[in-house]
Amino acid sequence: MKRVMCLVSGLTLAVVSASAQQPAAAGQKIGMAESLQRGYAGVKANLTGNAGKMPDADYSSKPGPMPEIRTFGALFMHVANAQYGQCAAVKGVPNPNQGVDLEKTKVTKADVVKALADSFAFCDDAFSSTTDENATQYVKAGRNELPRAAALFNLIAHDNEMFGTSNVYLRSKGIVPASTERMQGRGRGGNQ
Repeated sequence: MKRVMCLVSGLTLAVVSASAQQPAAAGQKIGMAESLQRGYAGVKANLTGNAGKMPDADYSSKPGPMPEIRTFGALFMHVANAQYGQCAAVKGVPNPNQGVDLEKTKVTKADVVKALADSFAFCDDAFSSTTDENATQYVKAGRNELPRAAALFNLIAHDNEMFGTSNVYLRSKGIVPASTERMQGRGRGGNQ
């Protein structure tokens, strides 16, 4: 039951995120694959934008003193680590990042931004090659198997969670998140 609720929550989050990113024409049906691709494009833009906004000197900052809180740079490397693992499973290939903890090896802005971009490049074809027909095919995920769409929706949900977390880091430095700037540029933004 818990897995079903997680899947439903992930699907709902991705569909809401996808519909917020690119409005569909009236009466248009959007399939599973396009929903995934839109959700991925949105979170990719949001994370990439936020990673670029923080000054290099603040990549080691945290929004609080607790040791378990990741630095700003480590947060994005956590995203990259997760993307390599999940997209490798969806693609049915070995994880090219297996055994490498980017959170511990990439700390400068330039290194983090590049590693994040590389992880998105690795995932791009996992999303672009997803069709409504193959979305329900099972892929290996750890010791389990789940539908390809569920694995990709889980990744989008995780990335959206990390995007929200990254907003706290930016706001604590007085920086407006990338998505807020884009929304304000379209006339739908609210308060900064």
